[in-house]
Amino acid sequence: MDPVALDTSALQMVDQVLDLAAQENGEIEAFVEPATPGSSRQAITFRHWKERADGLAAVLRSRGVKRHDVVSLIMGPSIDYAVAYQAVMRCGAVTSGINPRLSSAEQQSILDRMMPVVTIVEDGLSDSLPSSVGMIMTRSEVVAVPPASFAPDPERTADDLVAVVWTSGTTGLPKGALFDHRALAAVAAGTDLLSHVGDRKLSPLPFAHVGYMTRPWDEIANGITTIITPSPWSATSALATILNERVTLAQGVPTQWALILELPPVTQEDVASLRLVSTGAARMAPSQVAALRERFFAPVVVRYTSTETSLGCGTRLDDEDDAIATTVGRPVTGVEMVLVDLDGQHVAQGEVGRVRLRSGAVMRGYVAPRLSGQALCVDEELTKSVRSSDGWITTGDFGVVNEDGNLSLVGRDNEMYQRGGYNVYPAEVEQALDGAPGVASVAIVAGADEILGEVGVAFVVVTPGSEAPTRDSLKAFLRERVADYKLPDIVVAKEALPVTAMGKVDKKALKDEAMHVAAHRSAAVAKERKERREQS
Repeated sequence: MDPVALDTSALQMVDQVLDLAAQENGEIEAFVEPATPGSSRQAITFRHWKERADGLAAVLRSRGVKRHDVVSLIMGPSIDYAVAYQAVMRCGAVTSGINPRLSSAEQQSILDRMMPVVTIVEDGLSDSLPSSVGMIMTRSEVVAVPPASFAPDPERTADDLVAVVWTSGTTGLPKGALFDHRALAAVAAGTDLLSHVGDRKLSPLPFAHVGYMTRPWDEIANGITTIITPSPWSATSALATILNERVTLAQGVPTQWALILELPPVTQEDVASLRLVSTGAARMAPSQVAALRERFFAPVVVRYTSTETSLGCGTRLDDEDDAIATTVGRPVTGVEMVLVDLDGQHVAQGEVGRVRLRSGAVMRGYVAPRLSGQALCVDEELTKSVRSSDGWITTGDFGVVNEDGNLSLVGRDNEMYQRGGYNVYPAEVEQALDGAPGVASVAIVAGADEILGEVGVAFVVVTPGSEAPTRDSLKAFLRERVADYKLPDIVVAKEALPVTAMGKVDKKALKDEAMHVAAHRSAAVAKERKERREQS
């Protein structure tokens, strides 16, 4: 049986879309947890998903969960997470998904601010949680709940909040972006290439991420089967899942694809089901984009967004190879984009500016700390730092729009540094280093300098079998690629780069080391200058 596309134009809420899917695509697999050495393959159809969600919604209601309450999910990606998310919205409550890989301090900060009525956790986590979790329910308890009938609150509307999606916290404690049913419907309208009816979509990221929390309307309406990569993630299991589950859309972040590319190649017959390979969340080297295309015999597209915007830009199937490798494409359907200077004025084409995005999919605002018994509300002061009154989100990214309308990202505002009065965007230099001898991967972080103010410290993972690159070798490679003031002043070899819970390079974790080596260099240079003055 093949799934059919659902007409959801008359529907207002995500759970209503699942109700329709249970009728029209009831026997289609909605989620699959592939077999692993320790477990058998698990799957759930759209009909069974709705039945289990109704049963859990009834239990949650009996435990006091009502419209506008908060339920937290501290769970890895799983069928049970999807069941819980649907159950919470059927109660009219708001789901606050928490990645279990966040630190205990980050998790506690979220729970303290949300004051959930109920927190559903992975088995074995309940003993280490703060008192602000409310009533605890384990994943095993969720599994044991039988299907049941449930009548959602008739007072709910499309403007009711559905989810709090938390930022990765790379520059401080996570901030929570609020989304309602209307926003999730807008996401469905702008998903374009990443959504075909009947897709079997590889899902390699935590379900607490914006890439899952804001996508259910689209995935349910198109009868898409979500294939959950086994946890903990590994390149071997991810590739096996693509092959065994006949994945049509393979998604991943650059660090994941880089590890998959290290595995033995596959044949075209092995990956005949694939129609598209997608990457995003961080910059990927042009050579890796080309390698993905060749390895999987399928087009590669790049997607760019943020937690706050949910939708953003993407490359297209007919884009030139260079555009796919070096840009994040153009705004997708329903998204507007402008680039502005530090005063908020539009910049000319070809000039660096801060990226602003607007669509029906953007967050309502950052969530304010919740008082027990009260509904969630927007933290107006925090929100206005990124969201204007007319819906424009000012991202933390700087970019340039080329003559084809494609956006090239050059760095983030918290990464930019000034070397001798000149602005340097590390991402631009990192991309320029693609293909440099001895450089497998690189992250550039600023360190303080007494003379120049700041200098770039390049943390380099050395290509196996190659000599470690030096500043002189990188300078020679970059001479025709970037201005001389953008060259990193210090090169540090690393066995691996640290990554965040979302698989991005964790530059925050590198900052202390960058400051230390930069201070050591600055002291050495000052000592050398002093000795030269004394000798003269």
